[in-house]
Amino acid sequence: MYRHLVRPLLFRFDPEQIHHWVASGLQFADKVPGAKQLMKSTTSVVHPSLEREVFGLKFSNPVGVAAGFDKQATLYNQLAHLGFGFVEIGTITPLPQRGNPRPRLFRLPADKALINRMGFNNIGAEQAVENLKKRKTNIVIGGNIGKNTATPNHKAVDDYEICFRKLFDYVDYFVVNVSCPNITDLHELQDQDKLMLILNRLQEMNHDRPKSKPILLKISPDLNDRQLDEVIDIVAQTHIDGVVAVNTTITRNHLITPADRVQQIGNGGLSGLPLRDRATEVIRYLAQKSGKAFPIIGAGGIFTADDAIEKIQAGADLVQVYTGFIYEGPFIARNINRQLVKF
Repeated sequence: MYRHLVRPLLFRFDPEQIHHWVASGLQFADKVPGAKQLMKSTTSVVHPSLEREVFGLKFSNPVGVAAGFDKQATLYNQLAHLGFGFVEIGTITPLPQRGNPRPRLFRLPADKALINRMGFNNIGAEQAVENLKKRKTNIVIGGNIGKNTATPNHKAVDDYEICFRKLFDYVDYFVVNVSCPNITDLHELQDQDKLMLILNRLQEMNHDRPKSKPILLKISPDLNDRQLDEVIDIVAQTHIDGVVAVNTTITRNHLITPADRVQQIGNGGLSGLPLRDRATEVIRYLAQKSGKAFPIIGAGGIFTADDAIEKIQAGADLVQVYTGFIYEGPFIARNINRQLVKF
């Protein structure tokens, strides 16, 4: 019903506006007597074979929601009722920021893809904490953190420190985002020396705590093999807990959508089905080249159980969906988890 009736209707409207409507609908449904139980009963799959323990955390199942869907930390309670094993909020920056001008989110239905140039629009770390204080579920929550657009790169470490410190007591793990293509010059922080500075500082703060939290690095699909080797080296040197592979891509290869339409949309990160194969390649490279030395969360082009299984076989310990969630609808976690039980 979602694919043939609901999705065509929703796709008639602006994608960012639809996101706000869906968010409001989830929050409203959560307050309706019996709705929460109905959502859980129709979307959740509970089975011992789905349970995972990764970087010291226990997950009820390996299918999560990638950063970008719950930017403001307002939907994680509701997403927990849709069968997901974890939710990554953000990207959160120290100060609130509006992001890039609209329109900034575009669908490519022929390719089952999205292009976004949101620009880390979010409510800031302090308000995110206030929202996280309303946690009503035991779902695992990750905090995806970044720098404010106005912060120069030589001061970026300060922004990551602020987010880490403020969110520490309210999230279960952290993801350092230096790979989003929609923030000016952010990609420069992927340089090994600059990245080591950020990660080592966060690890210093982490180890000062009575109990540390897992720290992961989110990487770009556009890194070459030499840069992926550097990622493996960085993980080993900083002793962070893992990698999220991958973020969105700036490439526009092999799209069905007409080139003039793609050019009209302009800059932004491409996600969805066109990213599937490259994401799997990156996961496989990291896993094989490192000897599976660290956990990997696989993201990019996951729509079906076969897509998720492909990522897991390549070396992913957990998987995340975002664009697939938009295209496949609210039963995506259930559909994937049912097949994973059989697998």
